[in-house]
Amino acid sequence: MGKEIKVWYDQEGDYLEVLFERKEGFFKKTENDAVMEKVDKGGEVIGFSILKVSSLKEQKPISLILKPDNQKKTITSYWS
Repeated sequence: MGKEIKVWYDQEGDYLEVLFERKEGFFKKTENDAVMEKVDKGGEVIGFSILKVSSLKEQKPISLILKPDNQKKTITSYWS
């Protein structure tokens, strides 16, 4: 069986968080103001968050690459 991925959405705060791993880390900015990547001490991406998720349906799809020091993960989201 694959890894457990935690997805959490706070409707009141309009905040989405996705965690690939449950370990200590910190959020850092990305090229999109609404998206933050969560990285561990070694720089590996362990998740991401999106602020004001519902407002993104008015925009083009979000597509960005989260760039850890040792690998790349691509996040593409389409909002209807």
